[in-house]
Formats: sequence, structure tokens, C-alpha cells
Amino acid sequence: MVQNRPRSLPISRMGRLTVILCYAHRDERLREELDKHLSVLRRGGVIQSWHDRRIIPGSELDPEIDQHLRSCDLILLLISPDFMDSDYCYRREMRAALKRHAKGQARVIPIILRPVDWRRTPIGRLLALPRDGKPVTTWHRRDEALLDVAKGVRMAAEEVGARRRSNFLSQAHGKPKIRLATAVTEL
Repeated sequence: MVQNRPRSLPISRMGRLTVILCYAHRDERLREELDKHLSVLRRGGVIQSWHDRRIIPGSELDPEIDQHLRSCDLILLLISPDFMDSDYCYRREMRAALKRHAKGQARVIPIILRPVDWRRTPIGRLLALPRDGKPVTTWHRRDEALLDVAKGVRMAAEEVGARRRSNFLSQAHGKPKIRLATAVTEL
């Protein structure tokens, strides 16, 4: 019931988790397809998603993207050769994402869109989607790959949401906070 929600706690901590999709613009079509598969999670109140195409014209790009990277719960890195080739994606977005992941402030999920040698990069330590890190474009049916991704995002969102609620309850009773992630990622 909404009336019982503490006023000082942001809605994303009590309900929907915020998700940012980081991607190279050459992969925009695949990002749009993934966004359609995530619509069930949005409509169900599980997540609210954001990507850079939602930036309002006239806004400064870097501060807007940085603000969303600093405040989201889940960070989906849409991995492709273009993502890995982009200094902005690789050095700025991925680095910021992995720092928050290492601190337990957000969960980073690599989504392998197209074949690329990603396993020997800083994200190679993380369990990627779709299943077994098989690139979306290599699946016989792309919708099955994106469904697998959406199911994985749902699982992660449910776990992060449960931990957030547990942290909230622990803090309310003076118990120590539980971290989202325990692995430390070197950049």
C-alpha cells in the first residue's frame, strides 16, 4: 500500500528498479528489439528503463548519461564489436558501471548482441546473457535469444529488489547493510 511507503525512500528502492541500457549507436535496432522484450517487465512494474535516446534536445549529453549511470539499479551493457571499439562505451560507460558493480551499488549485466572477443575484458568475469554468452544475432530465432535476456533481467531485478528490501528492513532495525555484489572488478 502506497500510504505505508516512507517519504524519504526513493520509489526505485521500494518498487520499480531503474535500468540503463548502454550501447553503441550502430546497435540501436537491436536495442529497440530488446526494449520490446523488456516491456513486460516495465508494464508489470518491475523495472523502468532508460537509454540515451530519451535525452531531451538541448540537454548536455555527458552529465545526463552520468546521472543515470550513478543512480540506476541495473546496468545492461549491450556488447558488440562497435561497443568494444567505442572509447565512450568501453572507457567511460563500462568503467563507471563496473566501479558501481564492485562497490555493490548496482548490478552490471553484459548482454552479448553480436560476436566479439569479450571474455578477456573486465566484463569477462560476469555471467552474460543470453544463456552461455551466445550472441543474440547467432541464435536461430532472435526472439528466443531476447526472451532469454528478458528472463535473466527479471531474475536479476527480483534478486536486487529482494536485497534492497532486506537492506531497508535491516537499516530500519539497525542491522548491517547487504551488498549487491561481492566481486571486485579490476579496470
